[in-house]
Amino acid sequence: MKRILTSTLFSLSLFALFGVNTFAQSPSREELLRQVETKHEQLLKDLQKIEKQLLLPSEEDQLTYAEFLTQPDTGLIRLLPREIYDSYAHPEKRLGLRGGGSYYSFTERNQEYGNGTQIGLEQGSLLVCFAGANYGMVANLGDVPLEEVALGNSAVKFLVSYERADNEPLARVEYRRFGSGVTVNGTLYKTRLPAIVNNSYVMRGISYSNSDIVVAFRVVRKDSDGSMIVAWKLLKKYPTPELARTTEPAN
Repeated sequence: MKRILTSTLFSLSLFALFGVNTFAQSPSREELLRQVETKHEQLLKDLQKIEKQLLLPSEEDQLTYAEFLTQPDTGLIRLLPREIYDSYAHPEKRLGLRGGGSYYSFTERNQEYGNGTQIGLEQGSLLVCFAGANYGMVANLGDVPLEEVALGNSAVKFLVSYERADNEPLARVEYRRFGSGVTVNGTLYKTRLPAIVNNSYVMRGISYSNSDIVVAFRVVRKDSDGSMIVAWKLLKKYPTPELARTTEPAN
């Protein structure tokens, strides 16, 4: 009994010596919250750095188009497939960037959805201007070198001369019309077309209160994750379009 009592007293002494110090040194809830915030901030910075690298075309792509990129109003981008990088079906791959790097604005040179977005990639298809009354159309020119796509091209001429809608009801009519597809002189113009490697395209994107442009681009490569490398050049820029929202469409 004496031995048990002595052991118990010794254990209590150790608890008193170390246990109290442990409780005394435990961080406060405020300190724990600060630690959580710090960890989140660092994690966000790390993820943003990785996302920027993920969006870049490869060094080989950049070297291939180095001379092309010295020209004004040109670029080389990577569009990520939305069904992977902006989908809750793949939470482990979902990016923090709004839109998952699947979109691009040729005027803002930004891949975050909503900043004058003009093109996107989803389910292997290219989509043009999709928010609100904004609309546009894209045509596939086939395996034509991007350098040969200019304002004198017959498919480009239609887009350049096209008179955009100036009121919301008519803009929505035009969105539906090009959604179904419009064929002019043998060229099909739609709001959505398959993205085909080594094919060149021309598009017009009308984003009200933001931009109205004609752009030529070429899908130069498809990567292992389904992302597309796209070289592009701006052909024409119009004054900022404005939209009357109360006018009824003409009969």
